[in-house]
Amino acid sequence: MTDTPVSPLRQRMIEDMTIRKLAPRTQQTYIRFVKDFSAFLGASPAKASFEDVRRYQLHLVSSGAGAPSINQRLTALRFLFMVTLRKPEAVKHLPFMRKGRKLRWC
Repeated sequence: MTDTPVSPLRQRMIEDMTIRKLAPRTQQTYIRFVKDFSAFLGASPAKASFEDVRRYQLHLVSSGAGAPSINQRLTALRFLFMVTLRKPEAVKHLPFMRKGRKLRWC
């Protein structure tokens, strides 16, 4: 066990996920994704706007991340902004990625 202090925002998010009975692995994944977003911003996610989240989504697409990976990260950010921070305007209009379909020749 580490003695690293947990930020109030992270603690609140963990509590919100616990109340909603999210699986421990899901909680760990969401926390990791929010931490990655915070590193991208260089600031607390609590200060992020819709444009910041949109830039992050563009960054993920341009870095070659697949649709499922991007959608998982967006789901974690939606939870953070809609449930924990109560700032739905930051993520309300973000589209999920569609997985490309391959054409089949008959």
